This record gives sequence, structure tokens and C-alpha cells, in this order.
Amino acid sequence: QLQLVESGGGLVQPGGSLRLSCAASGVSFHYYSIAWFRQAPEKEREGVACISSKAGITDYADSVKGRFIISRDNAKNTVYLQMNSLKPEDTAIYYCAGGLIDGIVTATTTPEYEYDTWGQGTQVTVSS
Repeated sequence: QLQLVESGGGLVQPGGSLRLSCAASGVSFHYYSIAWFRQAPEKEREGVACISSKAGITDYADSVKGRFIISRDNAKNTVYLQMNSLKPEDTAIYYCAGGLIDGIVTATTTPEYEYDTWGQGTQVTVSS
């Protein structure tokens, strides 16, 4: 069974960068589509970025498009989220999630229930 562990969160000033990692273990990672979600205090969890198992096709929420980059290294069983030009509104707990999903996933319309494995989350705080 797939297991996911996030790392790389922390405190960063506005305009700064962070790279989150989602390390997978347990099964054939390359079959899984992986997504990053985030949840800010008193807000619902939202999809941020995703990468499909097929051809590594990526998708982003409009709020992060042009600033965040999702990538995967199947040899290292790891998905990355490079976050640039960070804003205070990016402050949230970031979760990675994996699922055996047919077709191409999207950041904001693929339902959360399609992802059956979730990491524990990593805190990202953007503040001066």
C-alpha cells in the first residue's frame, strides 16, 4: 500500500521560495497520480497542483499558476512542489495525496475521494 510523507515546509518571507517534497513508499509509485492540497485556518481544503501518472501531465489552481511547479522523480519515488513568489495567502498546511486514477487529473475538479492515500501534512507560513 502506498505511504506518503511530506517535508520541506517552514517560515518564509513574502516573495520567497520553498520546495516541498512528497516521498512515497510501499508500492509502484509511477502508477499513482499525485496531488498537493492545502488547508488554511478556518478554510476548506483546496487543490493546488497535481501530476498524472500518465505522461506526467500537470495542472494548477489559478491562484498558484505561474508561481508553483509540480514535478515527479519516479526513480526517487518523490513528487516536488516548487513554490515561488510566495504570498501570505499561501499560508496553510500542505498535504500530498495519491490515487490510482484513470485518465488525467486536474487540480480543482478531481474529487478528493479519488485519492485514497494522504500524507500527514507540512506547515507553510508566509510572513514578514
